[in-house]
Amino acid sequence: MSRLLAGYKGALAADALAMPVHWYYDRAALRRDYGEVDHFMPPRNPHPGSILWRSTYQPLNARGDILREQAQYWGQREIHYHQFLKAGENTLNFKLSSELFSQVTASGAYDADEWLECYIKKMLEPDWHRDTYVEEYHRAFFTRYAQGKSPRKCGISDEHIGGLATVPALVAALDGTPREELRRIVKEHVGLTHAHANVLRAADTLVRLLLAVAEGESLRDAMRREAGDWISGNKAESWRDQPDEQVIGARFSPACYIAEAMPAALYLAWKYHDNFAAGITANAMVGGDNCHRGAVVGGLLGVACGVPEKFK
Repeated sequence: MSRLLAGYKGALAADALAMPVHWYYDRAALRRDYGEVDHFMPPRNPHPGSILWRSTYQPLNARGDILREQAQYWGQREIHYHQFLKAGENTLNFKLSSELFSQVTASGAYDADEWLECYIKKMLEPDWHRDTYVEEYHRAFFTRYAQGKSPRKCGISDEHIGGLATVPALVAALDGTPREELRRIVKEHVGLTHAHANVLRAADTLVRLLLAVAEGESLRDAMRREAGDWISGNKAESWRDQPDEQVIGARFSPACYIAEAMPAALYLAWKYHDNFAAGITANAMVGGDNCHRGAVVGGLLGVACGVPEKFK
């Protein structure tokens, strides 16, 4: 397995591991419900911190009907966001990353319009995914698509770390592409749905880190050189002996907004630079948007360490 391919697989593993405890902000409840999340587990209801009951989405027409049979659960309390997934299964954004990887490897190149066609087809395909929750950017995209807008005009300025979910897959699929061309492609791709300056900047940082580590640089050295605008290596080192729940909680929010989620993910990659299993377990255990942080934590640790057999 190439190192970039291991990064893609690592991102999938980190997402699948975190899936049952996704968006738990009460760490005591997380431990009570699941214990130590160091192996794949199925989700279960109730999800005590679920805010799905506050979310709404009404498709304008069939072109926007991305909830279908899941719509009945919206507005209900304590519904798990991923209630119908099995242990080891990926959440929606990472299922999309697998579709992207397959499409690009099959064609040998990335084409934004072909990807958008695939994205729309899959999201509207009955039973393609069984996630109850779909993120805000999907809802906004398909509202605009239902209004008749061109797919290229349906994205929004979304600032969530979920915009990075497909980056390790795309980098692995384009292994061997010249660096600057790859950076351009990733920026174009992420911008189709997350046209937010900080998300695009985070995506570019992740690309540069994945490439540097795949080329043999240590993860920590690469982070000092490529990620200093997100996190200080000296500070990360000084926090290393503190509980993860303190660093991801008091210093960085465990939530999904990129300004906090990106440095939180990078910190975990720094601390667990030589231990894939410990790193993705720690990411799951600090809760919040741990699935989407997994694109960074699992992607970087996969490239740096490889993916243990139990997580493949």
